[in-house]
Amino acid sequence: MTLNLRRPILIGGIGLSAALWLLETLQHSGSEMGETALIGLAAAGAGYWWWKQQSPKLELDLPQPLANREAAEKAIAASETAIKLLASEAQNSADPANLTAKLDRLGAELDRQDLRITVTGGKAVGKTALIQVLNSNWASQHPQKLSLQETAPLFANTNADAKIYGDLVLFVTAGDITDSEFKTLSQLASAGQRVLLVWNKQDQYLPEQQSQVLHSLQQKMQGILGTEDIIAIAASPNSIKVRQHQADGTFKERIENQVSQLDALRERLTKILTEERQQLVWASAVREAASIKLEAKTLLNAVRRDRAIPIIEQYQYIAAAAVFTNPVPALDLLATTAISTQLVIDLGAIYQQKFSLEQAKTVAATLASQMLKLGLVELSTQTISGLLKSNAVTYVAGGAVQGISAAYFTRIAGLSLIEYFQSREVENAGTGFLNIDQLTKTLQAVFMQNQQVSFLQSFINQVASRLSSQVSGSEAVNSAVN
Repeated sequence: MTLNLRRPILIGGIGLSAALWLLETLQHSGSEMGETALIGLAAAGAGYWWWKQQSPKLELDLPQPLANREAAEKAIAASETAIKLLASEAQNSADPANLTAKLDRLGAELDRQDLRITVTGGKAVGKTALIQVLNSNWASQHPQKLSLQETAPLFANTNADAKIYGDLVLFVTAGDITDSEFKTLSQLASAGQRVLLVWNKQDQYLPEQQSQVLHSLQQKMQGILGTEDIIAIAASPNSIKVRQHQADGTFKERIENQVSQLDALRERLTKILTEERQQLVWASAVREAASIKLEAKTLLNAVRRDRAIPIIEQYQYIAAAAVFTNPVPALDLLATTAISTQLVIDLGAIYQQKFSLEQAKTVAATLASQMLKLGLVELSTQTISGLLKSNAVTYVAGGAVQGISAAYFTRIAGLSLIEYFQSREVENAGTGFLNIDQLTKTLQAVFMQNQQVSFLQSFINQVASRLSSQVSGSEAVNSAVN
């Protein structure tokens, strides 16, 4: 692939100004880092964070348990915005139309009267028995149409992370909850899912033990579920053997079936469905709209990533060639700073993050600064140097380590920007703010993912081969001229 330096930032006085600015900033630390570390740092870009900038929180807003119609309509509108953005960037895909159909169905259900109750929990906790009893002596007598459905057992292989949907969820346990059950319950509650914790099979405990288990459940779920939403039942109590003694000293035995103990649960369900029915429907709409939005965002990120990766690969080879062919540190710094700045601008354009020239230089500087502070520059340069010594395509050239390091840090910087941009909400596109803490965490995660020896060895082979071919081509041209 022929590399053309046609971007104005990559040439001329702008790049020189950026290089000299960074060189002055690092003049005191350069001698301590050594030439290799300094050049590796320069591959990622130039100097400081944006200070005095407030960054928005990037976490998704979680719906409240009692939603209203306005919140549901707002969530649907946000999903529609994400779908339209996907449609504009993936014009030949059927995904936007499919997501729009889902959203249309959701909007039509805002006034539905029927309610969906989901019964979930681990294996052998009595989910099926509970549904049978509720259908026979409660749901059928309720004035509204109720649908009770059972999920596959949780915490069993791939079902551990299964999605749980429903206007109301009955989370069934057969005793005190485990850590996995607590985690799932907490996630459901924090996502705005209306949940009842149902302790089934209380008949298998002595009365004193029953009080202890119920108290333990209430203590563990304090602040997550109210005590009135933690209910002890026995959906299908075990039969008991009754021995009746006769007057002649003999006895007779018989098996007696026990009646289900569901009064407390039925009363609580009736109260919730009477007082919160419409809010349950709206809360479900909020969650489903958020799920559709997340699906659209995931698809959009995949489209953008396919466009971004070739750009990163182009700039990593440009950085490698620039550093390899210019052994003077100041010129290396000039080339890689300009390259990193242009990379920020090009990736920002893909993710609709518009950066001015000065903003792009600051972002590049932020990445470079954090790489140095985290010790990534020194560690990676040493690793690359060691692997390059045993590389089959290694050749005697003083700039080989620096060139490959420049390519590597350019790639890490680009991948970190991709991951950071993908984490942002589509509504925040183009705001021009950076979340320093999140960007640093993203940088660390991306570095760890790309630090495996197998990946580095393959990467070194690719870049070294590219540099080797360029050296061979230059030598051939020089021989022809001479």
